[in-house]
Amino acid sequence: MTNEPAMSADPFQGERPRHTHFHERQAALNVREAWSAWNGFRFADYYYDPEYEYFCIRNFCGTYDICPMQKYYISGPDAAAMLDRMVTRDIKKLNVNRVTYCVWCTDEGRIVDDGTIFRISEDTYMLTCGSPSVSWLRKSAIGFDDVTITDMTDEIAGLSLQGPTSYSTLKAMGLEGLETLKPFGIMRFPFNGVELMVSRTGFTGDLGYELWIDPSQALAMWDALYAAGKDFGIHPYGETATDMARLEAGFIMPDMELSESLKTIHFEHDQSPFELNLGWLVDFKKPHFNGRRALLEERERGPKWTLVKLDIPGNKVAEGAIMYDTEDCDNEIGYVTSAMWSPSVKANIALAMIKTPALKGDIWAEIYYQKELRYYRKMALCEVKDKPFWMPARTRQTPPEVYS
Repeated sequence: MTNEPAMSADPFQGERPRHTHFHERQAALNVREAWSAWNGFRFADYYYDPEYEYFCIRNFCGTYDICPMQKYYISGPDAAAMLDRMVTRDIKKLNVNRVTYCVWCTDEGRIVDDGTIFRISEDTYMLTCGSPSVSWLRKSAIGFDDVTITDMTDEIAGLSLQGPTSYSTLKAMGLEGLETLKPFGIMRFPFNGVELMVSRTGFTGDLGYELWIDPSQALAMWDALYAAGKDFGIHPYGETATDMARLEAGFIMPDMELSESLKTIHFEHDQSPFELNLGWLVDFKKPHFNGRRALLEERERGPKWTLVKLDIPGNKVAEGAIMYDTEDCDNEIGYVTSAMWSPSVKANIALAMIKTPALKGDIWAEIYYQKELRYYRKMALCEVKDKPFWMPARTRQTPPEVYS
């Protein structure tokens, strides 16, 4: 006999990613076993093939698990005032059953995170964001006597349904009246004795919805949704296809375009709203908010960097490319954050951070690409685009087109 503790059969017990509320159904469909982790949850990179999944959401509809997304209720008479102090947008303008995109900053005007705020009742808001933010929310609530912060991440199952046949699928599921729901709106429906909240939101730049339900009915909702969508090409899609779709829409992605300011080490390796072309999210007409003074100064002098959309000649993806102001690499002016060959746009596209003064001249990308195990180099003269690469009319069309 010894006093040594028994060895666990699993040396990593307690450290493995948790399963989301939809994992049982997703695991059966993930034939490649292509998993990663997001906020401590097991999360699909892809199920079968990323490009196949991408085409599913561009031509039919697909589901994307958003259970790992952080979800917080901010409630009480002071909820609106507290959020208005924290974020750069005027939250008091947000009506009940509406959603808005927002960012929040440090006092230096650097972005802590971005996310969406749902006004689900007169005094209750739901904030969704990519990274855990409960500590920042609690700090932001200091000085507000009547506000409650509740972490609802495990209490709400979230599933995104995106693509042109998403409305037809939900209509076939029996969600009557959904045709009147406008972008960034919220509707509620009864489902198996609980409430199913549907928002017309998403991260693909296409027609789409997000479904929010009590975890006890998550699998039942999945089954009902897939039964309704069987004639509309419904498939699951993972993070890789999401990244392709959001880049076409010109949306920023954390750890690519956005470095959260509380996580960076090097000075100014984070970003401000103006640097990410999100100045439209900053409302200087409202009273004081975090970072207001610094952002006002930045607006007057102009941002050091500006995120731009680029159309690049040829088909060599500019991933990781360094940008110059001349073809002979005379002066480095920026870097690519995301790049891809767009199947829908049929173009070589990228997002890049460029030194703002350099936007007045030419922008060249130094691209390295591989061909039969050899690396080659080319210089490409880029064209700055003002509009999203992909944003079809159906994204905002109300009522949406019905497929049969």
